[in-house]
Amino acid sequence: MMENMSRVSAFELSGLNFTSEYRYLLFSLTLLCYPCILMVNIAVLYAIVMNKHLYEPMYIFLCNLCINALYGTLGFYPKFLYDLLSDRHVISYLGCLVQVFVIYSSALCEFSTLTVMAVDRYLAICRPLQYHCLMTNRVVTMCMILSWFLPFMCMLVGVLLSSRLTLCGSLINKLYCENWSVVKLSCYPTIVQNVLGYFVFIIYFIHSLFIMCSYTKLIGTSIRSKEERNKFMQTCLPHLLSLLNVTVALLFDVMFTRYGSAGTFSQDLRNFLAIEFLVIPPILNPLIYGLKLKKIRAQLVQICHRYVIGAKGEMH
Repeated sequence: MMENMSRVSAFELSGLNFTSEYRYLLFSLTLLCYPCILMVNIAVLYAIVMNKHLYEPMYIFLCNLCINALYGTLGFYPKFLYDLLSDRHVISYLGCLVQVFVIYSSALCEFSTLTVMAVDRYLAICRPLQYHCLMTNRVVTMCMILSWFLPFMCMLVGVLLSSRLTLCGSLINKLYCENWSVVKLSCYPTIVQNVLGYFVFIIYFIHSLFIMCSYTKLIGTSIRSKEERNKFMQTCLPHLLSLLNVTVALLFDVMFTRYGSAGTFSQDLRNFLAIEFLVIPPILNPLIYGLKLKKIRAQLVQICHRYVIGAKGEMH
């Protein structure tokens, strides 16, 4: 019997236990949300790419956040929209592993990028005279590569280990596939997966220490003068909001999936907190950076102005 149960070809997602009317409402909101995510991230990307004066480390890292948002949401929204209109919420075994890889490599990449941005802001504000010597094009390129390479490797190893498990179930109590939810279906103890999980946790705990050290120095430097305080509020406040949001969302997701029980929170609350990092940061990041950073705001206004003038010219 265990042999038959272990040959899992698809998983059933049980998080979408809504009424039909509620699902159609959620479908409408999601159909509004996803194009909005695409639009604001592409707009900020376009504004930075089209203006050579914005080819600075801070704006390049912001580009990385926008690209990552487009990548991560692609792993969730198309399937989620399909499930909202479907009576049976099933995902293939391969599709589940791909979704795990895309969503969680994106989440880790966001945290890595925010860590790099914290170090960049520390150098810009606390060591301005040495900033351009330290943050060279080569260093920026290496930071970009590492912010993608490390999450990709962590999730690749995790997904490969999960793909070798013998499973005794196919029910995942979430809106999408999650690596630990798959691991918990294993028929046998998963010591290697546990060790990997703690290893990834330690790596990103070290990321957190970098961020804490950077901001301790930043706040200490910023309170000394009005100019530094203004610089901190303009460039670091958006980063802090992004960081706080993604940290809380990921911590809840990881801790509840590993240690939570079904009766701790309502299903609706669990669903919201599970997808929060796939909804809020992809919209919030480009908006708060686009509104707070003067150069991006000016570039976006200029693009909109050119578009309006061009549209009027075509009408005449």
